Amino acid sequence: MHKLFFIISSISGMLAVSIGAFGAHALKDKLTTDGTLATFQTAVQYQFYHTLALVGVALLMIKYESQWLNYAGYSMTFGILIFSGSLYLLCFTGMKWLGAITPIGGLLFILGWFFLLMTALKTH
Repeated sequence: MHKLFFIISSISGMLAVSIGAFGAHALKDKLTTDGTLATFQTAVQYQFYHTLALVGVALLMIKYESQWLNYAGYSMTFGILIFSGSLYLLCFTGMKWLGAITPIGGLLFILGWFFLLMTALKTH
């Protein structure tokens, strides 16, 4: 299972750099209207934070066999997709209703960190 999260985090890291660079250069003028640049930057930052956390989960899986780590990995993976993904789509499409989906991704991030806590409490 750790290999899966290494692969996902590697892809997510590549995408975060690529999307961030694309937004900073190619979309700079478009994203400066009505606060979308700040929204875009938030999406990239949270994707990076949780990509690094996902690398940590994968590394911990090498040492510890814990279902809590599986839960943490999946929560962070889907948190990235839903949180950052909904914000990217909001910026590119202008569909404001996508902002209502973003907190679901945030909740998944919180759950991911909770599952890491459970790993710490339940492993030796």
